[in-house]
Amino acid sequence: MSDERPIGVFDSGVGGLTVVAALKRRLPRESVLYLGDTARLPYGTKSPLTVERYSRRNVDFLASRGVKAVVVACNTASALGLAGLEEPVPVLGVIEPGARRAAEISRGCVGVLATESTIASDAYGIALRAARSDLRVVSQPCPLFVPLIEEGWYDDTVTAEVARRYLQPLIEQRVDTVILGCTHYPLLADLLAGLLGSEVQLVDSAGAVAERLHQDLESSGALASDSAVEDHYCVTDAGSRFRRIAADFLGDPDLSLELVEVG
Repeated sequence: MSDERPIGVFDSGVGGLTVVAALKRRLPRESVLYLGDTARLPYGTKSPLTVERYSRRNVDFLASRGVKAVVVACNTASALGLAGLEEPVPVLGVIEPGARRAAEISRGCVGVLATESTIASDAYGIALRAARSDLRVVSQPCPLFVPLIEEGWYDDTVTAEVARRYLQPLIEQRVDTVILGCTHYPLLADLLAGLLGSEVQLVDSAGAVAERLHQDLESSGALASDSAVEDHYCVTDAGSRFRRIAADFLGDPDLSLELVEVG
């Protein structure tokens, strides 16, 4: 059995492309339909009801385009939007796989870097403690990271100073593992790793999600065969910034974008 339909992925902006990259490494035969809801980013400062509404519309849009599964490549939407979703296709969030990975490797204290909404929901804390009741969890909201990343300021001194301030509570609490709890944040992984030191392990949920999706598709007989891979990228607002950052990250300077409305 095989299923040649694409995998749907959505995020509020460019950060979810870290999940796309992980999916392409783990599942190179699969096509991806990506939706960046750039007209309404960031999700991390929105109310739970708003995030749930946006998430439902994004899933419906991707389902209408014929995807076989949806990866919610947005930690805020995974934390706040999944509970209210009616699922026309299988839907997988990033929090539970990432939390399980961190719980497996931690020596006892996990830090969580995420948006304000994700931290307020305690979604990672709940998932971590469910996986290992002995874990200490130190959570830190990082509201400035997403706009800095969307500007492309990965190596800027301003970003480095902001990161130092955000990381200080985690360093003081001697965390040994840090979850990058927003799909934008892996773009700052080198900076964060340098500030935290070699004894602290970073966990990017993207790889864990890709592994989980592979298992799910394989068990249901829905993996693609050797057919031609066709990836497609959609945005809800003019995509010049998205195209620039996406081209850098995916290594495709000719990346084409479709401007869409999702309601």
